[in-house]
Amino acid sequence: MALLATGAALTATLLGASGAAQAAPTTAKAPAKAAAPDISLANVKAHLTSLQSIAAANGGNRAHGRSGYKASIDFVKAKLDAAGFTTTVQQFTSSGATGYNLIADWPGGDAGHVLFAGAHLDSVSSGAGINDNGSGSASILETALTVAREGYKPTKHLRFAWWGAEELGMVGSRYYVNNLPAAERSKIDGYLNFDMLASPNAGYFVYDDDKKIEGVFKDFYAARSISTEIETEGDGRSDHAPFKSAGIPVGGLFSGAETRKSAAQAQKWGGTAGQAFDRCYHSSCDSTSNINDKALDTNSDAVAHAVWTLSAGTPTTPGTTFENAADVAIPDGGAAVESPVAVTGIAGKAPAALKAGVDIKHTWRGDVVVDLVGPSGKAYRLKSSSGSDSADNVIDTYTVDASAETANGTWKLRVQDIAAQDSGYLDSWKLTF
Repeated sequence: MALLATGAALTATLLGASGAAQAAPTTAKAPAKAAAPDISLANVKAHLTSLQSIAAANGGNRAHGRSGYKASIDFVKAKLDAAGFTTTVQQFTSSGATGYNLIADWPGGDAGHVLFAGAHLDSVSSGAGINDNGSGSASILETALTVAREGYKPTKHLRFAWWGAEELGMVGSRYYVNNLPAAERSKIDGYLNFDMLASPNAGYFVYDDDKKIEGVFKDFYAARSISTEIETEGDGRSDHAPFKSAGIPVGGLFSGAETRKSAAQAQKWGGTAGQAFDRCYHSSCDSTSNINDKALDTNSDAVAHAVWTLSAGTPTTPGTTFENAADVAIPDGGAAVESPVAVTGIAGKAPAALKAGVDIKHTWRGDVVVDLVGPSGKAYRLKSSSGSDSADNVIDTYTVDASAETANGTWKLRVQDIAAQDSGYLDSWKLTF
């Protein structure tokens, strides 16, 4: 995990009309999802032993620009190639040295809906980096190899990545995202990041980002009676940050770094209060002896659970509708009012031709201004006021290019009557994806 911080987590705020009841969306029933297989702890640890041996043979580390990092890339790539993945090595330059990202695509699945899992493969120069981040790298490697062994056929397209130069500030992942065409970014339904999954004094932290992804992880741990906390120690310090900045839904797991475990955390997770989650963080002692087997086993299974669960979802059928039929009074010549619609279960971005159907009862429609407000807070003007527009009511369907918005989230219809003497109310409105 890099030392560089890039910002605090974004917080989603849901605004609603007073007492408004929202109709359920009309969606098709999804097929049952296959449960993820158990990920072999022995296999994950074998990968870590190989990474330790690579470091030992290359000056004691696997850092960016060093021979140990390139040997690590070659090791992972050979495993994936043999398993049937399509692999690509992407080169970049940082601090005067060549860096490498490894991208692996599992053939099949809907190429328009990509589930992406990644981890940084580089260590710091002071050690082998077996927890940071051999643990994340080995976990997603074994998950990918399990996909191949199982002959898994996900609905969505699966992609895995091992990033370079994360310890220099997410250089490799940022290079990848910045060089990804906008059309390709829009196909990524979610990016899952795994950095430090086996800290010896482990905690169980879940990223507080995309709520659907967060919920998948929390459900996994809750089913095993494991308490979780929101990950705050490393927010913005790992490879999910460039994806998040690009508007891609992100989530992930973390078992703690240099912060000390509190007494309350030791009570629920075990371990030692007052001691760092990983006393060997960014040190030479971050070796295979710096691994918590229980955390590694549990978190590796959580990785697979998320990959299976999130990749098995059925892409939304065109025509899915979300509606709010609750009446909202529009003050005569007063402040704007809003009516919310919570959109869930829609993969990726909103369409470039999003349909917003509006039914407003009003005695002088020329007074009425209507905006659609996306989950990002951006307002899209649907209707402006007009002194010559003297008809009653606003009953129309508007087409909005909302492709810059993540589809899931709270959308709002904002309505304002800007002049006196005529009045009305919002009868209902809907979004059709």
